[in-house]
Amino acid sequence: MEKSMERFYAAFAALGVPSIVPQLILMLVVASLVILFISVSVMFMIWWERKISAHIQVRYGPMRVGGWHGWAQSIADGIKLLIKEDVIPAGADKLVFALAPMVVFAAALAAYVIIPFGPNLIVRDLNIGVLFYISISSLTVVGIIMAGWSSNNKYSVLGALRSAAQAVSYEVPLVVSILGVIMTVGSLSMIQIVEAQQRIWFVIPQFVGFLIYLTAALAECNRLPFDIPEAESELVAGFHVEYSGMRFAIFFLAEYANMFTVAAIATTLFLGGWHGPLLPPWLWFLIKTYFIIFVMMWLRWTLARLRVDQLMNLGWKVLLPLAFLNMGITGLVLVLLG
Repeated sequence: MEKSMERFYAAFAALGVPSIVPQLILMLVVASLVILFISVSVMFMIWWERKISAHIQVRYGPMRVGGWHGWAQSIADGIKLLIKEDVIPAGADKLVFALAPMVVFAAALAAYVIIPFGPNLIVRDLNIGVLFYISISSLTVVGIIMAGWSSNNKYSVLGALRSAAQAVSYEVPLVVSILGVIMTVGSLSMIQIVEAQQRIWFVIPQFVGFLIYLTAALAECNRLPFDIPEAESELVAGFHVEYSGMRFAIFFLAEYANMFTVAAIATTLFLGGWHGPLLPPWLWFLIKTYFIIFVMMWLRWTLARLRVDQLMNLGWKVLLPLAFLNMGITGLVLVLLG
């Protein structure tokens, strides 16, 4: 893809067009393609999650409502949210209230820049790709706090603060869990990390790191058993309780987009990326990514919600020490192997 971009720039340069023009065109095209992929993928994941919940919890609704196997239900929900009235509370900070879902979705969208779907299927292979993902994913917390504070609702503020506390707490073990992979490869480039797994996937030597990452990723996405910020029985859906229509849909879209992102990063760092026999590389990448998403959905409809004290104890007293221990053992092995 990078070679195609170079030819694209060269064609405009030959015509004497200022360099800013092809950059803007390319940015709009790539952003449109990513948004289209996210939209289709989210619709599929919503349908898939309904089917999984139906099978695990013997729910008849998702099995029958919405056409054959419920295929049309996600489309109907999307149309409903598009035409639903957009209500802004009278006491809300209207500017911050409107910007909050945009910030959350922009952070989710930007992470797709460094996801390597195949050998040449990546928007940009940054030499700090992992660091970019860690940095950009943290912006989601800013959008959530903006949403809770601007709503002028005490339940929204409580939900936003709980979400921020959870995200910050689990961001630490998540980052430490992937340091073993970075130490092994000696690079932050996503492409180089995948290429280093041609012989053996890092999920084998870094199995503990993989489990820590997956657990922390569940908490980062506010998925059960870590959905304390959106505990409907306590906070009436948490930080986005005052949102309706398309603004709520953007939060919902960002949540599922983040699910795909964390699963894609797990595939890249631990499951060999696009490597696999017979099938095309991009298909192997999607199979592995959707398998991780299936596990996340499976856990949601199987486990009960944790209490907030259990959630914090697990993050700080269990996952973080294990992540540091895994990093230390990895460093020791690398030194001994020389």
